Amino acid sequence: MRTFDSILPYLRKSYGKIVGGIIMLILVDLIQLIMPKVMQYAIDNLQMRTIDQKGLFWVALLILAGALGVMALRYFWRILIIGNSFTIERHLRQDFYDHLMGLSQTFFNKSKIGDLMAYATNDLNAVRMLFGMGLIAAMDIVLMTVASFSFMGTINWKLTVLAVLPMPLLSLTIGYFGKKMHVTFRKVQASFASMSGAIQESVSGIRVVKAFAQEEAELAKVDDVSMHFVKQNISLAKIAGVFHPFMNFVISISVIITLYFGGRATIRGEITIGEFIAFFQYLNMLVWPMIAIGWIVDMYQRGTASLQRLNEIFVLKPEITDVDADQSITELQGAIEFKNLSFRYGVNLPLVLKDITASIDSGQTLAIVGPTGCGKTTLIELISRIYEPPEGSILIDGYPVNQIPLQVLRHEIVLVPQDIFLFSESLADNIRLADANAPMEAVYEAARIAQVYDEIMDFEHKFETVVGERGITLSGGQKQRVAIARALLTDPKVLILDDALSAVDTKTERFILESLIKARKGKTTIIIAHRISSIQHADKIMVLGQGDLLEMGNHVGLMGQKGLYYDLFEKQRIRARLEGEEE
Repeated sequence: MRTFDSILPYLRKSYGKIVGGIIMLILVDLIQLIMPKVMQYAIDNLQMRTIDQKGLFWVALLILAGALGVMALRYFWRILIIGNSFTIERHLRQDFYDHLMGLSQTFFNKSKIGDLMAYATNDLNAVRMLFGMGLIAAMDIVLMTVASFSFMGTINWKLTVLAVLPMPLLSLTIGYFGKKMHVTFRKVQASFASMSGAIQESVSGIRVVKAFAQEEAELAKVDDVSMHFVKQNISLAKIAGVFHPFMNFVISISVIITLYFGGRATIRGEITIGEFIAFFQYLNMLVWPMIAIGWIVDMYQRGTASLQRLNEIFVLKPEITDVDADQSITELQGAIEFKNLSFRYGVNLPLVLKDITASIDSGQTLAIVGPTGCGKTTLIELISRIYEPPEGSILIDGYPVNQIPLQVLRHEIVLVPQDIFLFSESLADNIRLADANAPMEAVYEAARIAQVYDEIMDFEHKFETVVGERGITLSGGQKQRVAIARALLTDPKVLILDDALSAVDTKTERFILESLIKARKGKTTIIIAHRISSIQHADKIMVLGQGDLLEMGNHVGLMGQKGLYYDLFEKQRIRARLEGEEE
């Protein structure tokens, strides 16, 4: 992707505003270019005593009208151009966020939140500046440079040539420092991303930091990344610190040349005093474009560096798409089949699942047990295509999962993961996340089934209680039960609980699962659990080893096999007896 390919559609959409703003900018410049001629006319006529008081009044009135016109036109081009740049930034940020939402889980596994936040803040701001003030400055540079040279040439072309002799130095300066600024600004943005990520991670993990008394270590870590950010900015400031003053030095040489040779030409009568003053005013008008060249080069390098960083994200394609989807599939019943399913996270990585073959009918309850790291979570994430399973290895209602539209798949299959995430909103809003218009009675019923209703009613603001970020004000068990209530409210055809009751006691877990099975009669439920005592009711139980399907059946049948399931059950029963939890 070329640097500006991603921004061109936004510029085309706002073509009218950009053209309107440029027209007003041209009118502003024309008025400013006329004013020195007006001054020249007044001064020369004053010198020759050919203008009276009435004439001076009209000159003053013309200058006032010009000033008012410039003020009004500048207001409108700022609204059109700069206002439009904010609109472009908003749409670009929205599309950037939409693109992130479409990317697969693998991308987020490798990306840092701080980096993505830097893209959505600093980088987008640099792009906005480029297509706001940067666009105006670029147009102004071209127009004012050409026009000023033209007017200066009509006064005295020799003096004009002398005045612009130092200007070629500017192109050399711009070329040299422009490359340095581009490289350095990319380093600044990367450093900002690292700093944002370190701070975000430190604040998110504040409980762990305090629990292990690591405040000083975290302060030192943040101090290091902050210092690196400062050093990168200082490097950029050093380049700009040489670049901009050198440009002013070149411009000052032009002013000195004009003052000396222009003054001599005036003394000799080659030009009038009015022309000399007008020439100086045009030279001052030329100063702004010369200074703006440095500014726009700086802004261009920042903007293009940021746009290139954004393009690196925009060119990424989702690994999981609807390219093979059958759009005629609009709902699911919940029958799931695994056919010789083997899966690894990368080409060179070991197999996580090995030749899994099993099935459950619609409306059945499946429990999955096994030691830590045996592939339980991977298995259920493949069902909902969080990761892409091998073609034809997982079928739902007889359809390969890649043929089921993602919208249908994700609507009909709801996964409650191990890592519960709650938004910093009210408990009611968290529960009705997937259905904002759900009645409160449905919210209450979901909370009752999840065994969290009574605890919520004990809060001062009940269901309107606002939880902290990620639900930090709730206990682990409360967060899990709120998440289960949220899933139940959607009434999915397939509900998957990935060890989602690990933070509640055995008795509460049993009550929740019993209530859940009753409420979900006729719908498929998949439960990953470590407590075997809570899943004895399941229609089928899968026992995984190290990615292998070792045993499958119901509780009675598996106990009779006296295999891994039997060993796990007996060990847990002994532990429960020792801890006084066995009924």
